[in-house]
Amino acid sequence: MIMSEYRIIRIDLEAASLGPGDVNADHERRVAIADLLESNHFRPEAEGQGPYALRLAIEDDRLVFDVRQEDETPVHAFVFALGPLRRIIKDYFLICESYYEAVRDAPLAQIEAIDMGRRGVHNEGSSLLRDRLTGKIEVDFDTSRRLFTLICALHRRVTR
Repeated sequence: MIMSEYRIIRIDLEAASLGPGDVNADHERRVAIADLLESNHFRPEAEGQGPYALRLAIEDDRLVFDVRQEDETPVHAFVFALGPLRRIIKDYFLICESYYEAVRDAPLAQIEAIDMGRRGVHNEGSSLLRDRLTGKIEVDFDTSRRLFTLICALHRRVTR
C-alpha cells in the first residue's frame, strides 16, 4: 500500500501537560488521535513535503497549528483567531454534557436524538474549521472532524 506524503504521522497537544480532563472527553481525545493517525489527509498549501508532525496549541487566545516535517524541520506555524470557533465549541460542550447525562438514565430514543444533535453540531464545527483552513491547509472532512475534536479538548483544558 502506498501512503500519501500529505498526512500527519505524529500529533502533540500542547495543553496535555495541564492535567486530565473528564473521562469522556479524554476518551474522545484518545480515539480522535488514534483515528487521525490511522487515516488523514493533511496538506499545507505550497509548503514542504510530508509526512508531517503537528503540534496543536492555544496560545494568547489563538489556535496554533505548528507543522513540521517528520524529522522536526519546521514547515510553517499557522495561527488562527479562536473567535469564529468559540460559539460552536460552546454548543458542542453543552450538547455533550446533555448526552452524557442522558446516557445514565434517559430512554434510548432520547439518547439517540441527543446523539444525532451532537453529531450535527460536531459536523458543523468540522465544516467551519475546514473553511478556516482553506488556503492554508487542505484537509478532508474526516480529518477536520478529528482535528475539531482535538481543538475542543484543548479549549476545554485552557478554559478550566
